[in-house]
Amino acid sequence: MVDSIEHDLIIVGSGLAGLRAAIEAARVSKDRLSIGVISKVQVMRSHSVSAEGGTAAVLYQEEGDRIESHIYDTVKGSDFLADQDAVEILCKYAPLEIYQLERWGMPWSRRKDGRIAQRPFGGYDFPRATFAGDKVGFFEMQTLYDTALKYKIEFYNEWFASSLIIEDKEFRGLTAIDIPHGNYYSFKAKACIIATGGAGRLYSFSTYGYSSTPDGLDMAYRAKIPLKDMEFVQFHPTGLVPNGILITEGARGDGGILINKEKERFMKRYAPKKLDLAPRDIVCRSMMTEIEQGRGFESYGMKHLLLDLTHLGEEKIKQNLAGIREIVLKFVGIDPIDEPIPVKPVCHYMMGGIDCDINGKTSIKGLWVAGEASCISVHGANRLGANSTSECLVWGRITGEQAALYAMEKASFSLPEDKVKEDEKRIYDGIFRGSGKENPYEIRRELNKIMDENCYIFRKEESLREGIKKVRELYRRAWKHVDDKDKEYNTNFINTLELDSMIRIAEVILVSAYHREECRGSHYRLDYPNRDDKNWLKHTLCFYSEDGPKIDYTQVKLIKYKPEVRVY
Repeated sequence: MVDSIEHDLIIVGSGLAGLRAAIEAARVSKDRLSIGVISKVQVMRSHSVSAEGGTAAVLYQEEGDRIESHIYDTVKGSDFLADQDAVEILCKYAPLEIYQLERWGMPWSRRKDGRIAQRPFGGYDFPRATFAGDKVGFFEMQTLYDTALKYKIEFYNEWFASSLIIEDKEFRGLTAIDIPHGNYYSFKAKACIIATGGAGRLYSFSTYGYSSTPDGLDMAYRAKIPLKDMEFVQFHPTGLVPNGILITEGARGDGGILINKEKERFMKRYAPKKLDLAPRDIVCRSMMTEIEQGRGFESYGMKHLLLDLTHLGEEKIKQNLAGIREIVLKFVGIDPIDEPIPVKPVCHYMMGGIDCDINGKTSIKGLWVAGEASCISVHGANRLGANSTSECLVWGRITGEQAALYAMEKASFSLPEDKVKEDEKRIYDGIFRGSGKENPYEIRRELNKIMDENCYIFRKEESLREGIKKVRELYRRAWKHVDDKDKEYNTNFINTLELDSMIRIAEVILVSAYHREECRGSHYRLDYPNRDDKNWLKHTLCFYSEDGPKIDYTQVKLIKYKPEVRVY
């Protein structure tokens, strides 16, 4: 008999979206609901702490900015694939979240007059990135965690959620492993919110923490919930060479410039108006073009360009970019006050995710999704910087409220034990006691290499087809093999479970990219060099089957803004 834990509402993931959802559910229910938050790391090690540059919101309409301008910039930045009704919600409610965080104690940076400070970010017509130095995510997380501790919310730190329990298209609960002790449990709950973030560790050069694997995406996918727009992987222009640590867009927002080996500010060729603050997809393609045409540098075994902050001066760097300076000093021994920083495009965000409606509700009754794990779709084919933390806060609040209201009305039910046993058999008989001889860490390195080489910034049919073939071959090989048979803190077992999910979701990304025969946002096909609104102004839906992903499409919600040429 599997031990079982019961809550009214379970939230999987303890980043910005998960914490915001938990707080809102507790507020709405006035602590009448039993709320549990499951996280495979300690809360303050959630990847949201790594957000650096800002949270986008219109705060100063009296200075000319408008909500409608934020909507238009986001839709244009998305290459017109964003659902415009969702974008409207994001832009309308983001300012309220900024002020709510302030009331909870968020230490926003300030203007000289004492008002909340904002900096320019790529693709915006006004400074909208609300910041706290260059540690926005850390301070937002600390503020939310401190607030969550005031409510009756139970945290399950270092628990690995393995499967959703669904019966008659209704959420019943989930299964999870208590990592410190190695015990397998079922969780019974009336409602659930998935807030597990993105899948950036599919790539080796990545800004993501090592815990950012697609466990939550895969749980939904295996439960026959479609994944949407997974071909749209965002690469951030400035990953620190050689390890990929994020150098915030705030560095360019504060005046930093990208230069090639000829000491030229090359973005004038590609985005003469916005220059270094063009949207990320455009800057990344421009950088790779410079590198491929021989105007890059090479060190640490990588071709790269330079981000120059030296002209900003010591005072500004120490005040606004102290964290970046510390990172660069520590990891490459360079002081950005004196020398430019080596950078190249790095995997940073997934525009795609679990399919849901405008409120984050999935096709499964009682199941919501929020944050990067979701695809509402508010970012379309390319996300503008600082909109991700806004999305986490806005839909954390929305899903927390809706799930709480649902759970308060939902009658009790029994947990289908056969489905709990089915998942136990999958992970213990199929993986923990698997008979394979392949080293899972070698397989993971091979998977990273496939994604780096076959599904990077420039893509084409031949390389995508080759990537799909290689990933399927990896899956066929007997890689399900766990050397460590101990129960307590068996990270070998957890890493192998993560790899199981990584291979499936890598296949989804590759297949989705293979089928989209156009260029749009972050998806750039060299063999189809134009955007094709006639045939491809639509969202990709990817469904699980035993034979591999099955592709379908659904329409984009256009309201006011029709597709136009993106000029920056």
